[in-house]
Amino acid sequence: GKLDRLLHAIELDQENRVLREQLRSRPGFGGLIGVSPKMQRVYKMIEKVSQHGYPVLILGESGTGKELVARSIHFLGPRRERPFAPVDCSALVPTLIESELFGHVRGAFTGAEKSKQGLLEAAEGGTLFLDEIGDLPVDLQAKLLRALQEKEIKPVGATDRVAINVRVIAATNRDLESAIRGGTFRQDLYYRLNVVQVKLPPLRERKVDIPLLVSAFLEKFSAPDRPTRTISEDAMRQLMAYDWPGNVRELENAIERAVALGSGPILHLGDLPSNLQYA
Repeated sequence: GKLDRLLHAIELDQENRVLREQLRSRPGFGGLIGVSPKMQRVYKMIEKVSQHGYPVLILGESGTGKELVARSIHFLGPRRERPFAPVDCSALVPTLIESELFGHVRGAFTGAEKSKQGLLEAAEGGTLFLDEIGDLPVDLQAKLLRALQEKEIKPVGATDRVAINVRVIAATNRDLESAIRGGTFRQDLYYRLNVVQVKLPPLRERKVDIPLLVSAFLEKFSAPDRPTRTISEDAMRQLMAYDWPGNVRELENAIERAVALGSGPILHLGDLPSNLQYA
């Protein structure tokens, strides 16, 4: 009885460890850490969609790991040897996004001293990841839609079209359906991109994963020549109680800061950012 249960527990633990190692050693799940049912669902979706070439739309709050999901889909699939090209649609001015995506010919606009290949062409056979697609200006949405439908692009200032073969994965933290109603997002592009949807849960909805994430980040930020730091029970309790509006990214930053500021081998409540100490 008791011995059997113990052996069974050890076996399970070994199975889990093997599973964790498999997840960890796959570049795909490289940073997507979690064993919660919600994350297991995400992993299953990733495995399924990685084998195909249709567009994927990843939805989730800021800091939930949308780019990690996109990378996983790319690196687990048949395109893994080809480029993975990320574009942050919220970080670039509109004129730059256009040349970034479609390229431009020399002299197409002021400062275009030489021709530049756009990412839709440069990522040939690979994956283009459009992060924060909800921030893409409407006129560029129309050009992107045309490129995806016709599988060809026209670089800025060019007369000829160029054929493209690229998988598109888009991500957003916005509610695109209300953006469509508000006229800031094209419905036809939404249908084109939203063939398969992957929803990433916010961290507050998968708090069981927090200890796993914490130990991964402690490992990541501890100095290589020193033993990995651990965390006190009261500090862990506080991390579990907090709601993490900035999600996994906020947790990672909190641990990085605690490792940098904490002196001993154990991180205490006082080493956490002050907004967490009174949460």
